[in-house]
Amino acid sequence: MTTTTSPHTPPRSRLGHAYGEQLARNGSAGNPTAAALESATLRLAYQDRFLNGPAFLGGSELRTLVGDLHTVYGLLRSLPERGFGGSVTALAAAVGLEPSQAALITRSARTGSLLPLGRADLYHDGSGFKLLEFNITSALGGFENADINRAMLAYPPLDAFVTRHRLRYEDTLGHMVRTMYAECAANIPAGRAPVVAVVDTVENFAVVGPRLRVFAEKLADFGAEGIACDLGEITYPNGRATVAGRTVDVVFRYFLPEDLTDPVAAAQLEPLLTAVERGGLGLFSRLDAELYGNKGTLAMLSDEEHRDRYDAAELACLDRILPWTRYVRPRATDPGGSRVDLLSHARGHQHELILKPTLLHGGNGIIAGWTVDPAEWESRVASAMDGPFVLQRRVRPTAEPFPDGAGGVRELFLNWGLYLGARGTEEDGYAGGFVRGSADPAVGVVSMGSGATVGCVFHGGDS
Repeated sequence: MTTTTSPHTPPRSRLGHAYGEQLARNGSAGNPTAAALESATLRLAYQDRFLNGPAFLGGSELRTLVGDLHTVYGLLRSLPERGFGGSVTALAAAVGLEPSQAALITRSARTGSLLPLGRADLYHDGSGFKLLEFNITSALGGFENADINRAMLAYPPLDAFVTRHRLRYEDTLGHMVRTMYAECAANIPAGRAPVVAVVDTVENFAVVGPRLRVFAEKLADFGAEGIACDLGEITYPNGRATVAGRTVDVVFRYFLPEDLTDPVAAAQLEPLLTAVERGGLGLFSRLDAELYGNKGTLAMLSDEEHRDRYDAAELACLDRILPWTRYVRPRATDPGGSRVDLLSHARGHQHELILKPTLLHGGNGIIAGWTVDPAEWESRVASAMDGPFVLQRRVRPTAEPFPDGAGGVRELFLNWGLYLGARGTEEDGYAGGFVRGSADPAVGVVSMGSGATVGCVFHGGDS
């Protein structure tokens, strides 16, 4: 960690620089994380691991980024038509899903609608944002994002800064709920609050249940009655989904296709999907959302061999935001577009590559080449060959200025989690965000699992 007594001009964050200058000029008495630490909701989610200040996005910077993310989202949604003859099943097989998972996804894709909703995980490399992963699902986390913003605004110097620069934040949960209402409109009753079950598998709920109960309670702020439960707690008298004696109108899904390889979970899902198909239950979001958020689909967008699928504007967006990403196959194109032996390429560029499984979430199974010795790296890549894995070019995050709590500034490296929602007459498609910060630029993935601390995002200003 580098700590300085006067902030330097960072390569990106003009607002972060200005906030650091304000604190240095006026003093920084008090604890900026005090309100967050006192919040039971935030402590449940993040314990005591909060940054001493927020991250900032300038207005024009955010508009460009949101435009690029919407372009990428549209390209991902169009993959069945552009590359697989319109077949969702064929795309599911291509990204490595098991036949049973592909069948469930194809089945779910025939019901309801699927509107833009996702979380982009990004690093800024000093020249622009680079998209590492695009999580397209209802199980996004982030429903406490606005709580972090509100807690940080209890710190007077930040509140004054936000007011002076006319900065804003988005309530991510509000965007999620509005998307749920729109997708499940046919199942939202008139004249009473809809009953929404926030559901995970039995195994997962044993771990995340307390946090999902908070989520369910928060739904009351948006006119819904929330119930948190596991798949095994739902019964279906007369074909209607019921939890604890309450008939459920909508299931807010927190389980993932990777969870459904368990035969028990798959069996518990069957009557749920049947109820959805019969029109008596809304499912948010459809299971095929996971297909478009699969890491393998980013490899399809990145691959030189598929560039003829996209127009000039789409290609410019992909070149701008997406790092080189390839399926682990014996032959592939390198960043220059030349055909290479991929294992040899991986050996020769170990410290510039990261190996990722396409079917897992939360950083599970990821191997950063620069964190292991050559023998282990070669073994890992060789074992992944022809399997559901991708190699991605390393993105080196640029340093960002943050208050160090002692009157100075420290440099942190950020993983941005920025949320995408539907565009409309009054919606630009940005649905809020949070950041995870690490003092170690060489950490494999900047995440809570690798020791990162969490902060909120404010946006606006004139840049």
